[in-house]
Amino acid sequence: MLKISLIGSVLIAITVVIHAAGTTAWVRYLGRKYTGKSIIGGRRATLVLVNTALIVFALHAIEIVIWAGAYQILMPVNELGSFEEAVYFSFVTFTTLGYGDITLSEGWRLLSGIEALNGILLVGWTTAMIFAVVQNIWRGLADHNN
Repeated sequence: MLKISLIGSVLIAITVVIHAAGTTAWVRYLGRKYTGKSIIGGRRATLVLVNTALIVFALHAIEIVIWAGAYQILMPVNELGSFEEAVYFSFVTFTTLGYGDITLSEGWRLLSGIEALNGILLVGWTTAMIFAVVQNIWRGLADHNN
C-alpha cells in the first residue's frame, strides 16, 4: 500500500506541475494579449473561450496519457492488454466515469482511486480557470457599458 501511495503521489505531482505550467502560460498569454483591450466582441470572446477549452482539454489528455504510461510500465503485462486499453482505463478513471468494464487486480486498485482523486482535483481547477476567464469577459462587458 505504501508503494502504491508513493507512486500515486509522484504521478499527482507530475500532473499538477503540467497543469500549473499549462494554465499559467495560457493565463499569462491572455493577460499580455488583452491587457487594455476588451474581450467583449462575440467573435473575440468565443475564440478565447474555445481556445481555453481546447488547451485545458489537451492538458487533461496529456495527464491521462501519463497515468496510462505509468500503468503500462508498472503493472504486470496481462493487467492492461495494450497502451490503448491503458489510455481508455485512465480516461474512465481520471474523469471518475467508472464504467467498470476494466478493473485492476487487488494489489493495484488503490492506484486507480488515487488517479480519480487527481482527476477531480484537476477538473475542478479547470472549471475554476474557465470561470475566471468568463468572469473577465463579463467584467470587460460591464466596464464597456459604464
